[in-house]
Amino acid sequence: MSYKPFSQQKLRQQLRELGVISGDILLVHCAFSKVAPVEGGPLGLIAALQAAVGSEGTLVMPSMTDDDEHPFDPEQTPCLGMGVVANTFWQQPDVLRSDSPHAFAAKGPQAHFITAPHPIDVPHGLDSPVGRVYERNGQVLLLGVGHGTNTTIHLAESLAGVRYRRQKYLHILKAGQVTRCDYAEIDHCCERFNLVDGWLEADNLQRRRSVGYAEARLMQARDVVKVVMAHIKNDETVFLHPFGVDEECDEARASLTG
Repeated sequence: MSYKPFSQQKLRQQLRELGVISGDILLVHCAFSKVAPVEGGPLGLIAALQAAVGSEGTLVMPSMTDDDEHPFDPEQTPCLGMGVVANTFWQQPDVLRSDSPHAFAAKGPQAHFITAPHPIDVPHGLDSPVGRVYERNGQVLLLGVGHGTNTTIHLAESLAGVRYRRQKYLHILKAGQVTRCDYAEIDHCCERFNLVDGWLEADNLQRRRSVGYAEARLMQARDVVKVVMAHIKNDETVFLHPFGVDEECDEARASLTG
């Protein structure tokens, strides 16, 4: 069955109806296959998103590396795991990309602030692109994806002071030499991040509409952090599966007693 492509004008209208307004800082997580077909493909969707936030707004997307073995190059390293829209976005004119394996890309008046240097060992803390979107009262758009992709929830974990960690490593250039960087990251399988859907809905803090052929969710980053921190206060391991269900969650749980 074939579907009629959405125009950029129609996508912009849908984004406005969802609640995106001119001047917003908008952090987008996207599965293009759920939105498509779109006139102009991924570039058409990016143009619609930029039109929705306007020239005074800032568009932000995850842009982190898929490769732990080679040093990150913000001018060349792809981010295929983030989807075709994110991987197309960072390569466009006037888009800035942070110089970190945990990179984000941004375009607009706040782009320099959002993509300024940030630490490798705390990838989603307050001093990170996702933390800066939160500080500037930005919004989060989940476009054809659920909260399992929502990096702002990792920010909430960091601000709540969760103790669980997973051992990670990356290779970076240090004094011209490729150097392995080992660190402990707040991480797990993220499947249970989807609990946040119901938490936000219960407090009427999330808007849903169709954008293209996808279900879209829009929320304030500060609302995500507030709601998640309240639940973590009651149960630090609310996002971790019980032992034996998932290896990543097992490693995170083990760090609490190791």
